[in-house]
Amino acid sequence: MIRHIIIWDLDPELTAEDSQAKKAEIKQGLEALVGVVPGLVSMSVRTDLLGSSKGDVLLDSVFESEAALAAYQTHPKHLAAAAVVKSVAVHRSCADIEI
Repeated sequence: MIRHIIIWDLDPELTAEDSQAKKAEIKQGLEALVGVVPGLVSMSVRTDLLGSSKGDVLLDSVFESEAALAAYQTHPKHLAAAAVVKSVAVHRSCADIEI
């Protein structure tokens, strides 16, 4: 199993309302991939990070294998959800670990 974790910083120029709306859209789009993308075991998107955090949105997902993670990267439904993230994210940090 592979845990795939990402933290995004959103564009600081977004208004508070736009930021909240985009966070909700990101959460909904990515979490909807469970049961759609083969090999994706679980996915949780957190948009309520504390002020002490470095980042605005956290994705915590588990895949059956590295091959499943690689296939997820090019899956059309993932690409559509990722387009929303890319439209507002200014920085991305990622960690993949075997569990």
